Amino acid sequence: MGGRLILGFDTSAAHCAAALVCGGQLVASRVEAMDKGQAERLLPLIEDVLGEGGAGWHDLDTLAVGTGPGNFTGVRIAVAAARGLALALGRPAIGVTTLRALAFGHPGPVLAVMDARRDQAYAQAFTDGMPASAALIPAGDLPEGASPNRPRLLVGDLAPLYAERYGWPMAALARPLAEAIALVAGGDDAAAAPRPAPFYLRGADAAPPSDPPP
Repeated sequence: MGGRLILGFDTSAAHCAAALVCGGQLVASRVEAMDKGQAERLLPLIEDVLGEGGAGWHDLDTLAVGTGPGNFTGVRIAVAAARGLALALGRPAIGVTTLRALAFGHPGPVLAVMDARRDQAYAQAFTDGMPASAALIPAGDLPEGASPNRPRLLVGDLAPLYAERYGWPMAALARPLAEAIALVAGGDDAAAAPRPAPFYLRGADAAPPSDPPP
């Protein structure tokens, strides 16, 4: 294979996904829908992808992982796996946010919008590939700095809501999520990224027990 061999994977939503890219080209990928069980399935799925691509763990040059926002537990599963693999293999691990992966491959002004539940949205604007700050906002609202009079290409699962409200165009993902994560990690600016960490825009849903301790 010519070029850097990059493994991208993600468990930030109800799926387990991995993709292997080399020189900017897809080598192999798999996506499995699942509401739970990602912790048990992730490494076997990655091994399936490596086998399909004719590669082994030590052939990898870089690990790329989706850091959210998304499912709290799912994000932690993938990030922990990336850190462990990076340590074991002696390879760099790069974190890529879901919003950046959604916007990947779309030139010009882009607005990535994801359903955050509770009538809220995760949103981030990109101009010439440069991101504004990501935000948690009421679903249908625009993040700070995005004007309704300046159309942006909409990507993400809330794109239809925003298209109806603002009349802006929509686009499908340029690449599937895990593949986009790997390709973003192959960019010139990715090498200087800090080690992967969960990207949360909202606190955990867990609450302390209401009953006092014994």
